[in-house]
Amino acid sequence: MDVLQLDVSGRPQAWISAKEAAVMVACDAIAWTLGEPCLVLRGGIQRTTGLQSLIEVHPIVAARGAIPSRAWRQAPALTNPKLFARDRHVCAYCGKRSPEDDLTREHIVPTSRGGADSWMNCITACRGCNAHKGNRLCEEVGMGLLYLPYVPNLHEDMILRGRRILADQMEFLLASVPRSSRLHV
Repeated sequence: MDVLQLDVSGRPQAWISAKEAAVMVACDAIAWTLGEPCLVLRGGIQRTTGLQSLIEVHPIVAARGAIPSRAWRQAPALTNPKLFARDRHVCAYCGKRSPEDDLTREHIVPTSRGGADSWMNCITACRGCNAHKGNRLCEEVGMGLLYLPYVPNLHEDMILRGRRILADQMEFLLASVPRSSRLHV
């Protein structure tokens, strides 16, 4: 189980392990939490009070301290697994849903023709459609896009990373995902 780490303003920062979150709790590095505790770690008995020590780990934790500069990055890193997840494993040309092994990153404007390797120029394509299009433009081969590319926001990026996301975490992240996003489908 991973814990969603936020900065104090509520912007997602990273997925961390429950152990890392427990260390943050023990070091008083948590500003606030969301969700019911998903893990309770029990320690020894305190001699003075006779009480057992425990640490409750919540599924969402906000770290104390300054907001790191990376929090303001404009676009998340583009990777094939996140691209395929954004496009729901559906080829943008033929509409066929395929397993990840049968998909490719397709550049709408080929890189050989000056196209960027960016979220707005990349879509998911099956191997057959990618081979048919080659390094040509869509218009040159009579192929049209069934959906348009878009740049995921920071909350969508955290979902696209492919973690096993708990209900509290998904609810928090989806609240900041635009209704037009394919992640709502």
